[in-house]
Amino acid sequence: MPPYPGTKGQDIFNHVSKKAWQEWMAHQTLLINEKRLNMMDMGTKVYLSEQMTKFLSGENVDQAEGYVPPAKS
Repeated sequence: MPPYPGTKGQDIFNHVSKKAWQEWMAHQTLLINEKRLNMMDMGTKVYLSEQMTKFLSGENVDQAEGYVPPAKS
């Protein structure tokens, strides 16, 4: 099942690995949380769609400024 609606979702389903999609989902979650994005805002959805396209194409994407990953034990 395509992970995203429409033709873009079908293209992702056909051409993007499961690992790459999971990496995008983790990065998307980080952006949403650290930038405190409002998912009810259409601008946020457009922004994330643009970032997803860049991420899956191997382009530079926005990072969550100031994010420090938890230390590994």
